[in-house]
Amino acid sequence: MTSGTTEVDVIIIGAGSAGLSAAKELTNQGLNYTIVEGSHRIGGRAYSEEIAPDVWFDLGCSYLHSAEHNPFVAIADDLGVVLGKEYGNFFDGDQQRFYHNRVQLNDADAAACREYFEQCNKAIDNAAKRGEDIAVSDTLDLDSPYAKTFMAHLAELCGGDIDELSTVDLERWVGGSDYPVLNGFGNLIAKWGGDVSVSLNTKVESIDWSAAGVRVETNKGTLTGRAVLITVSTGVLAANHIKFKPGLPDWKSDAIHGLPQGTESKIAVHFNEDVFGPDGRGYHHTWTDDDEGSSFEASLMGQNVAIINTGGRFGIWLEKQGQQAGHDFALEQIANVFGNDIRQSASRSIVTAWYTDPWTLGSYSHALPGQAHQREVLARSIDDQVFFAGEATHIDFGCAIHGAYLSGIRAAQEIKAMLK
Repeated sequence: MTSGTTEVDVIIIGAGSAGLSAAKELTNQGLNYTIVEGSHRIGGRAYSEEIAPDVWFDLGCSYLHSAEHNPFVAIADDLGVVLGKEYGNFFDGDQQRFYHNRVQLNDADAAACREYFEQCNKAIDNAAKRGEDIAVSDTLDLDSPYAKTFMAHLAELCGGDIDELSTVDLERWVGGSDYPVLNGFGNLIAKWGGDVSVSLNTKVESIDWSAAGVRVETNKGTLTGRAVLITVSTGVLAANHIKFKPGLPDWKSDAIHGLPQGTESKIAVHFNEDVFGPDGRGYHHTWTDDDEGSSFEASLMGQNVAIINTGGRFGIWLEKQGQQAGHDFALEQIANVFGNDIRQSASRSIVTAWYTDPWTLGSYSHALPGQAHQREVLARSIDDQVFFAGEATHIDFGCAIHGAYLSGIRAAQEIKAMLK
């Protein structure tokens, strides 16, 4: 890519789910575009790595959440990608197990823990339905003996801690089944988006929207277009990695900072033998009086892999400690459930680092207390020149890849209406 005067209808920044769906929709609408991506690959926060031969770990999104509403179910079926539809209830309450101080809760205590989880979720929903966009922490009984594990669980689900999360934002989420992808969600996105021409390793440095049309400066030259569609994360926008000329209006900056990029840290551990046993498959919550605790998936689809999830401030802290610290923490969590003998069978681990990834600076967005309305604000264009898409702009599926996909289509249709 070099400097030139050729103008396209739309310049798309970012080749994740939102950018790719927008590109496909613009093609359907008869518009031309250029799509640039700073990374060496497409997919954004959908990325799969092979942790063992034919065993894939999704460092980013790993489930087709809200499967009954998720367009990637049909896309996967059309592409012949195998989904674990029979495992769609993996996160249901009766599938979860609880371990405190390395001892599994008895039936009565486990039932009480599940009841506490339900009460917390109801308290969040009730506050939101009353119009109280407050911190989740203000709704919970934090004196419960199960508060610690619920807080750790919510942090890894939302990427933020309970004092950082909006009740209204959480209540809006549309649930449903959760389908895993046998050979990796990231691989599914790469296959689906493989027919879109993308300029990789192309870092956007500035966007000039001071006159009619836009000029986008990159490390490979200048692009000109009638409009620009920005699909990068709120973390990248908040860090001012892209300069705007003129600067963004205050209402847009407020929306970006009201929807910070949260962090979920994931650690996959592969074992060279079955350490889980016939009854070990499940979703396990483990915490002690001395550590933060975590939730982890064991042998989801019959593979000898456990995936440990943490989030929020602890997830960020753990990421900063490095790969070995993440590996050691993961083994400790698994040993809390399956015993110390599992350690000698661990063959390899992969530790994510989304918080420091320069192309994301976090995992996915969450709304701060009082800021749930900012998703709609972030989605609004500026002067019919600068458009926005991405999971942070979707109300019902914020933080999810299908929310990003739907937002890309929405933005492409808005651009088409404007250019018409």
